[in-house]
Amino acid sequence: MSFSWFIALRYLTARRRQAFISLISLVSILGVGVGVMALVIANALMTGVQEEMRDRIVGSTAHINVYKFGTGILDVDAELRKVMLPGVVAAAPVVMGRGMLATGDRQAGVEIKGIDPAREVQVTDLGVSMVSGSVEALQVPETIGPDDDRPLDRVLLGADLAASLNVQVGDAVQLLVAEGILTPMGVVPRLRVFEVAGIFKLGFYEFDANYALVSIDVAKQLLNQATPDALQLRVADLDGAPVIAAQLQESLGGDYVATDWTVMNAPLYEALRLERLAIGFTIGLIVMVAALNIVASLVLLVMEKTRDIGILRTMGAPASAIQRIFILQGITIGAIGTVVGATLGVIVSWVCDRYELFSLPGDVYQITHLRFRVDPVDVATIVLAALLVCLVATIYPARRASAVDPAEALRYQ
Repeated sequence: MSFSWFIALRYLTARRRQAFISLISLVSILGVGVGVMALVIANALMTGVQEEMRDRIVGSTAHINVYKFGTGILDVDAELRKVMLPGVVAAAPVVMGRGMLATGDRQAGVEIKGIDPAREVQVTDLGVSMVSGSVEALQVPETIGPDDDRPLDRVLLGADLAASLNVQVGDAVQLLVAEGILTPMGVVPRLRVFEVAGIFKLGFYEFDANYALVSIDVAKQLLNQATPDALQLRVADLDGAPVIAAQLQESLGGDYVATDWTVMNAPLYEALRLERLAIGFTIGLIVMVAALNIVASLVLLVMEKTRDIGILRTMGAPASAIQRIFILQGITIGAIGTVVGATLGVIVSWVCDRYELFSLPGDVYQITHLRFRVDPVDVATIVLAALLVCLVATIYPARRASAVDPAEALRYQ
């Protein structure tokens, strides 16, 4: 052990006259530990929320939507071939509209989404999110004919929407759309009866509580549309979606607009980013307060050890060695607090995520419970930043110790 380390550890562990100084050092360790732990937990929380919302959003919708102006998407197969650039793994047409579902005395406004069942499961997580029934059930079996008393049309409902309407698979619901039929009495809204063929739960409240899925042909008839509204695309690399969207925009021409998931959800992610910065800054002040405690404890120690410093200097210890003693002492305090805090932060984050300790109302926050995701890069950044703050905090006390004049220190000893 080097001379500087030996003296620094002696000052940290000695328990004689400087009991008050040791108490301040303990408080400094606790302050650094609590600050680092809070930062780790806060970053894990924000990372988890962002990833959870991203996964729910991109699982419920396509990674890229392609719209065509003018004539619209007349030849679906030809348009699908155009958008299959490298990196695009699947594509499907979609028709969107609004309507109202009713059953008994219950009604609910819904987003109507017309899909191609075979292609839809390739661009969203609908296929693996079915609670009951199946996506394939949207296709009416050939056995159903004019003499069958069951509805000819079928619909898939979100789990929260089905619960609000109190319907299950096999029940009949009425779907009313504004795009009506012109009659001598004026425009009469279209009303059709559907059989609930399945219930899905994508885990994102906005979709589970508001979406009703029908086959694309039925949607075009209901909404009086001749062509799909857009093409939905799924890409292999989620983070590469903006690049692929730009390539599509360039290759398809000015009649097309390609919008990726980052643009469609930009306000949400910007709000989460700002919230993460605000939380990090606020909690980071805890580490700054702990660093001030380190300064205070080292300054008091310098005052307490003035005679010892004078003796060491007269025995030949250079000023740089005296400075290193107090720097090492402050770094040791910061390192212990940082390691303990980071470890506790990781453990607490894992427990909270593993046992889903914090539930949320899905209609307010879109997710049902808080997720915690510990990012090793974030943890390493927090640890390094805390150590840097603690190092800076030792500079003034260490320089003050190295500037002690041996003659003045020992004049009255």
